[in-house]
Amino acid sequence: MPARVRLRQIERLLGAVAAMLAAGTIGFHETLDEAWFQAFYRTVVTMTLTGLDTVPANTGSRILSLVLVGAGLTIIGYAGAVIVEAIAGGLVTGALAERRRERTIEQLRDHFIICGYGRVGRRVAEEFRAADVPYVVLDLHEDAVEAAREDGVLLIEGDATTDESLRRAGLERAQGLVAASDSDADNLYVVLSARSARPELTIVARASGADAERKLVLAGASRVVLPYTTAGRVMANLVLKPQVTAFLDAVTTSAGPDLQLAEIEVRRTCAAAGRTIRELRIRHETGAIVISLRKPDGSFDTTPEPDTPIEVGDVLIGVGSPDEIRALEDLFAPRETVAG
Repeated sequence: MPARVRLRQIERLLGAVAAMLAAGTIGFHETLDEAWFQAFYRTVVTMTLTGLDTVPANTGSRILSLVLVGAGLTIIGYAGAVIVEAIAGGLVTGALAERRRERTIEQLRDHFIICGYGRVGRRVAEEFRAADVPYVVLDLHEDAVEAAREDGVLLIEGDATTDESLRRAGLERAQGLVAASDSDADNLYVVLSARSARPELTIVARASGADAERKLVLAGASRVVLPYTTAGRVMANLVLKPQVTAFLDAVTTSAGPDLQLAEIEVRRTCAAAGRTIRELRIRHETGAIVISLRKPDGSFDTTPEPDTPIEVGDVLIGVGSPDEIRALEDLFAPRETVAG
């Protein structure tokens, strides 16, 4: 039975209890000429079947006591049925699970938020799971919510276009956000809200066309993806350059078993900063290959020479097996500053 129906049952139960308490209090006050509190006390004792301090003095009050006893039995039986049904139907356990899920989300740091769990959002989630990175799904639509629960993902059931829902998803602690809704308008609102709250956040948005792409960039999206354009490009390349496309698909999919691409930012605290590829012996030490360097001005140095220095602010793009990529990341990992 849906939770809404159970909540209505609880509301009716509470309404019946309140009505009987009011009727009993008024009845005992009138038939026994008792004070209001004493009449209320007699009503509670009678309805809960705990007995009476004294036998009612007249027939009217005795009839009222019998009515309250019957009503108390009915209410207690109905309450027991509602409680059992709620537990069996998952209302209580569902509330506990929801609270555990919210506590887990509150503890997340440097996670990603997926706004929209349609076909694109689910594919993004699959890649995140394969890469073993934490993420939270934010969606309100019934089919998306059901799919997210079936997949066992961390879910916030809410409107991604509102600041409150983004806050519940941990926007202030997130590393990045993906606006993957089927609606360009919803994605635009998500990007605007997220960018105003987190100016430095990485935001990737989905767009259905060039006009929506332009607006999303103006709204603050870091990158915009057009699924239909991307799909058309991949299909053309599969015909024109099938082996190249197969290679790129293998290295850009997190679940790929053999090769992976990785991007590593060279920070100021990195001990390898300022040294050349030859000096670092990257291929020998890690097994990975540096295929490109993205400079701070946005330009790319493709197939850098061995004597090319790797400077602070460069983004190194390497390819290798998962173990080789981890070794490459360790080589360029920032070193903690030691206080003097």
